[in-house]
Amino acid sequence: MFRSISRPILPLLCCAVLTCTHGSAQQNKAHEAAMPSADAVSLDHALAAYDAGNGASAMPELVRLAQKYPGNFPANEALGLLYIDAGSYQQAIPFLRHAAEAAKTNAAAQANLGAAYLQTGDAHLALDPLRKAASLEPKNAEVLSNLGHALFLDKQPAEAAAAFARSADAEPANMDTRYNWALALHQVGKNTQADKALRTIPDADRTAAIESLWGDIAEANGQFKDAATHMQAAVKLNPTEQNIYNLAVEWLRHWTWQPAQDVAQYGIERFPDSRRLMLAKGIAFYGSGHYVDAANTFGALLKLDPENEGYGDLLGKSCSAAGGDDAAQCSTLIAFADKHPDNAKIAVYAAASILHGPGQQNDLDHVQQLLQRAIATDPHLPEAYYQLGVLEQQRLQWQQSVASLKSAIQLRPSYAEAHYRLARAYSHLHQTDLAAKEIALHQQYAQQEKEESDARLKEVTTFLIASH
Repeated sequence: MFRSISRPILPLLCCAVLTCTHGSAQQNKAHEAAMPSADAVSLDHALAAYDAGNGASAMPELVRLAQKYPGNFPANEALGLLYIDAGSYQQAIPFLRHAAEAAKTNAAAQANLGAAYLQTGDAHLALDPLRKAASLEPKNAEVLSNLGHALFLDKQPAEAAAAFARSADAEPANMDTRYNWALALHQVGKNTQADKALRTIPDADRTAAIESLWGDIAEANGQFKDAATHMQAAVKLNPTEQNIYNLAVEWLRHWTWQPAQDVAQYGIERFPDSRRLMLAKGIAFYGSGHYVDAANTFGALLKLDPENEGYGDLLGKSCSAAGGDDAAQCSTLIAFADKHPDNAKIAVYAAASILHGPGQQNDLDHVQQLLQRAIATDPHLPEAYYQLGVLEQQRLQWQQSVASLKSAIQLRPSYAEAHYRLARAYSHLHQTDLAAKEIALHQQYAQQEKEESDARLKEVTTFLIASH
């Protein structure tokens, strides 16, 4: 009689099934000879009931006999499998272990024990019996697949890849094994080999999981167009929130803003509670220069999670980049800055938002408080000194602004806008030679400022990937 134990379904690995049996007639007879005839007869009746599918009838006698004879293979194996049938994997393990010890050369007994350990989430303990089973039956695809599964979960992906490769060779038609093989190869950075493993899968058998993994592999190989194509295929096959998010991130990685925005919006319509899709949409707005839309998106996220300083930082970046353009959510930034006095960057963003917003003259004292607090918290923040210089120039304090702007430039010599503002101050102070020198420096550093702006944009995209 053949029985099977399936492994637990996990997010990354597709799972196979093990073929199991009570053991050979010769083994059974040897074990039965070691017990009194009455118990041997009882065991025969219990096994017959079990074979007939009447596990409830067999259970009491198997419990008695397995406990009485821990070295009896058929009693312990059958009882262990009955517990597996009932989903009681922890209860099954002691009896499957007894069976494996009693029949050390029985591949199925070793494999059953390994599969049971996998069911309980103990991949490390599964390794020894599965390795024994694989050595006894080196071409058993299911045993090799389970061994690969256990190795992968035990953080041995290179060895897992080797086991999956042998399993795929033994059972070429099993596409789940090929997926697992490619996944393990990808995990150890062998992406060219992983790509080759996936290319052996026929078009008709390519699932969303396969396409999504293939997209990650193509990205790792620098094949960005292929990566997007595979991820689009994954969304088409199965438009889950995860697949849609993966595609949006793929576009964002390469600053393809409009497709990223469209994909994120599509995802939000299907999954309106997905904050990471909202975040992706906000970053797409920011990257494409739609700073007001970005600010409103990040502000909405901050409203959902009022203590999230990451959202606050992104809102601040957007409001600062928006300049004088009105974004309804930028007022939220000011309240957030007041609530988080130790966050110097957000204090600077809030101050800039007020300075460049409408009616700023009524709030200049608030701006000064925010900037002084930012400088006290982080005296090495050039943006704080720069905005303080802007504030002083709005108050026509040209001489004071010189000191503030020099501090900003000392911290960041390539700060193009600070050089421009300093030139204005020198011009108002009738120091024309110094003003001309600062204008020249502004022009010199303008391109470098663009490169630094791109670096900040990369930081925004990285935040999305790292935080989700």
